[in-house]
Amino acid sequence: MIATPLFVRAAVTLALSALSLSALAQAGQPAVIFDMGGKFDKSFNESAYRGVERWKKETGKPYLEFEISNDTQRVQAIRRMAERGASPIISIGFAQASALQQVAKDFPKTQFAIIDSVVNAPNVQSVVFKEHEGSYLVGAMAALTSKTGKVSFVGGMDIPLIRKFQCGFEQGVKATNPKAEVFSNMTGTTSSAWNDPTRGGELAKSQFAKGSDIVFAAAGGTGSGVYQAAKDAGKLAIGVDSNQNHLQPGTMLTSMVKNVDVAVYNVLKGWKAGVSVLGLKEGGVEYALDQHNSKLISPALKTKVEAIKADIVVGKIKVADYMADNACKY
Repeated sequence: MIATPLFVRAAVTLALSALSLSALAQAGQPAVIFDMGGKFDKSFNESAYRGVERWKKETGKPYLEFEISNDTQRVQAIRRMAERGASPIISIGFAQASALQQVAKDFPKTQFAIIDSVVNAPNVQSVVFKEHEGSYLVGAMAALTSKTGKVSFVGGMDIPLIRKFQCGFEQGVKATNPKAEVFSNMTGTTSSAWNDPTRGGELAKSQFAKGSDIVFAAAGGTGSGVYQAAKDAGKLAIGVDSNQNHLQPGTMLTSMVKNVDVAVYNVLKGWKAGVSVLGLKEGGVEYALDQHNSKLISPALKTKVEAIKADIVVGKIKVADYMADNACKY
């Protein structure tokens, strides 16, 4: 038997100690798992990133993170964070729901959260939004602004959640101008539909050819192609999730903002199992008004939109939710 030199044993001991300290440091740290498109997608994921960065800045505490690059990584990513002792673990986006459902039951003492979907488990907090309310509001804005009486919608992946945006938008348009036309297209049926600006631009151009002069995109990274097409054609566009007015200043009528950053920040400040639903009343959704679109929003238009918003908040206007029965009934 060969004796291990003292300095070698000391080095190994130090290395193991460092690993142990690293594991201890990770235990109890929160973790955020961004979905397809990444944390700088200028949309949903990026809003979540702002929320966790706000928490980090205020508390001075670190967090773990991972960016999903393909559909097969979700279960492994959530499980790996749980094995590291991270808590709470926040999954960004509805696409992580089934993966989270699988992992949460294996780690009953770990706190999990999901943004944009519901996972029914005692150790999961689910945060969802009333996208139909915010979409109704920007639909009304589009109808009040359109010169042709024709507006349009470009969705990302064809799923009930995006149909929820579409249906809310259509309701807002039709309630404001019953004679208006709404053209709608979905980008695709797979997760690649969230990151296809070229296809988004093509769909927008085909809608403009039919007479649409305002397009609302709920399509993640694909939306950048829609906004570029609107600028090139001298039309107006409406952003989604984050305030995207700055992407094409002067041709973005507004953005239907989902305050994902607030949702993530609130989970980190005080995790609570169960379902939280955020709409106009709760400040979960809103329309964006800033220096980039102020010239497009006249005082008269703002007054009308604020009146519609107030009616939704108090329940005078009830916006149908597509996901209630998988149909746009209004």
